Amino acid sequence: MRGLYAIADRPELAAAFARGGASVVQLRVKRAGAGEMLRAARAAAGECRARGVLFIVDDRTDVARLAGADGVHLGQDDLDVSAARAVLGPGAIVGVSTHSDAEIDAALAAGADYLGFGPVFATATKEAALPPPHGIEGLARAVRRAGRTPVVAIGGITVASAAAVAAAGAACAAAISELCDASDPEGRARAFAAAFGGG
Repeated sequence: MRGLYAIADRPELAAAFARGGASVVQLRVKRAGAGEMLRAARAAAGECRARGVLFIVDDRTDVARLAGADGVHLGQDDLDVSAARAVLGPGAIVGVSTHSDAEIDAALAAGADYLGFGPVFATATKEAALPPPHGIEGLARAVRRAGRTPVVAIGGITVASAAAVAAAGAACAAAISELCDASDPEGRARAFAAAFGGG
């Protein structure tokens, strides 16, 4: 797992990001019913599978399993890691969002396969209240604390800051607005992946 971790809210964007060089695509569909999300996840899974890109579903472990996703990304209020593995099986990828040393330690103890960490920079994407931005130095500390567990940096990351995020030791840089709001999502994903230096 290294490079662009693209977060999409619909299958066509997942396909564009996969074509653009994302290493991982996460489907994050808020306020959608289970049926709608499953249909979107199955479509996105097919697009990613065809290009050899890891496909992750946000929050919904049941949808991840039914869609044949590679794994699930869990927030602090979602299922715990062991419960997600009970649903998905031992080979699935389970990531956990973290925002502090205590959350990093808990996720590592639970056996998370990777840690989402942020916000690195200021962001308006998430509705829930987040701590102040950690900055590049805070990200580097989180990477050291995580040890061998990959860290996916998130929060306000752009093409311009992707190289600094990579230099801080993050395995991946996640982006939502930078990609989803672009007039050319595939091209922006390609530029982001190139700036990060992974893929």
